[in-house]
Amino acid sequence: MKTILVVDDDPQLRTALKEAIVRIGYSVMLAEDPIDALKKLEDTSVSMIVTDMKMPRMDGVAFIKEARKRVGNLPILVITGFATIENAVNAMKEGACDYLMKPFSFDSLMKAVESIMSSVSYAHNELLTNNENMKNLIQLSRSVALSDMTVLILGESGTGKELFARYIHKTSHRSKKQFIAVNCAAIPDNLLESELFGYEKGAFTGALEKKIGKFELAHGGTILLDEIGEMSATLQAKLLRVLQEREIDRIGSKQPVPVDVRVIATTNRDLKKEINEGRFREDLYYRLSAFPIQLPPLRERPEDVLLLSEHFIKKFAEQMNKTVTGFTDEAVELLTTRQWKGNIRELENAIHRSVLIAKKDLIDSDDFMLEGNSNQYHPNNGSLKEMEMDLIHRTLEETNGNKAKAAKKLGVSVRTIRNKLDEYGKNFPTV
Repeated sequence: MKTILVVDDDPQLRTALKEAIVRIGYSVMLAEDPIDALKKLEDTSVSMIVTDMKMPRMDGVAFIKEARKRVGNLPILVITGFATIENAVNAMKEGACDYLMKPFSFDSLMKAVESIMSSVSYAHNELLTNNENMKNLIQLSRSVALSDMTVLILGESGTGKELFARYIHKTSHRSKKQFIAVNCAAIPDNLLESELFGYEKGAFTGALEKKIGKFELAHGGTILLDEIGEMSATLQAKLLRVLQEREIDRIGSKQPVPVDVRVIATTNRDLKKEINEGRFREDLYYRLSAFPIQLPPLRERPEDVLLLSEHFIKKFAEQMNKTVTGFTDEAVELLTTRQWKGNIRELENAIHRSVLIAKKDLIDSDDFMLEGNSNQYHPNNGSLKEMEMDLIHRTLEETNGNKAKAAKKLGVSVRTIRNKLDEYGKNFPTV
């Protein structure tokens, strides 16, 4: 079980944080101040730090700087009161991943912790391949990482575009600074501008306090604009100005803010077609595609299917504390003959489910829940929806109704679990 270090001088908050994080599914180590925390970091390996900003003996920003020197790019979540919000922003510029404003809910803490832990786990995965084309692309990525060139990563959904972006950041001179990912497709147009560039207090109705945007938070580091092809024409024009001038305009501000940020963009769309049809700016395309990387779909790298499957089986067996070690011959045939239209993401999800379902040391073809597979797992020979519901039901039973733990086991969000339960009209007790 991964361990999270909690640093806070308030014993009540320290205990509450411990109970909440244990409930999420991690073990916890406590420190009453930064000096105590630094001593513990010398003796114990942790996966993440959660720290208050205002503490005796050393403030949060100084602690983050010192922790960075000792343990490198360890993910850090900052907890702050209103009075120290500027310090929280400074902490993020020093490499903290995110911050929570007091008071915060359990759901807010859970989302922040799970988002950071899943991102870090993903970033630390190796770029595994036996494919010559992929090996060449990894070498190209290492080369471009040494520069500050803007990179455009193209490829179908699930091919590993974000993993390549994180790899470029990790191997660059910006690696000790922040990597901020923004999903342009997941944020409504009317909110994306304020998310990227921030706003001043009073800039519009509801802007009660100043908000620092993602570009400022990524200062000195890298910002990933995921699914850039979904961005509106208005925002495309503003992004073009940022790339040209290296400064951003907060909404409601009269002064531009200089930013030193490396931009990586990804898309699964054909941007040249989007340009021809008037949906994407040609000048922005040429700015973004200073160094394009086209990732191949998994069906064009068949030699990697088993390599990746073995990696995922080890990963999920360790997470679930199961003794699953490999595949039967029938399972191998299924894996290697399937087209994997959802690419690596579909493969990973399939292995995740099969490890959960498997009752023996070797995964069999019956352990896979794959659409279009005649040998898929059949509880009562039901439909795909019934199989999905059965899997959710059994996972909730295994976790005593804890939706957060069930979501983690299934590799989905808690919201997905809730939506599925609402959709199927099933309710289970929660912890």
